[in-house]
Amino acid sequence: MDEQKKAAGMEISIVDEKTIRDKIYVVRGVKVMLDFELAEIYGYETKNFNRQVKNNAARFEGDEFMFQLTRTEIDDLSRCKNFTSIQTKGVKGGRSYLPYSY
Repeated sequence: MDEQKKAAGMEISIVDEKTIRDKIYVVRGVKVMLDFELAEIYGYETKNFNRQVKNNAARFEGDEFMFQLTRTEIDDLSRCKNFTSIQTKGVKGGRSYLPYSY
């Protein structure tokens, strides 16, 4: 069965507990994960992941954990040892908007 999935372009990746734990941040007093890291885990491009979340917003209770980060919050997270720098607008290849938290 794994061979069939690989042939179809679907690859199974196993994400360990430490990897998940390293991708959880506290922002505005809430534990969240960022859109680009969740997209990576689920095998989506970030824009497609965000589109899926918006299309299925009714499945989420409350929106206290679904918000777009501010530039200051990104700068604060960038100082964190586990955080990968995010390139944003104005940088070649960077994203044109600030990340969302989920």
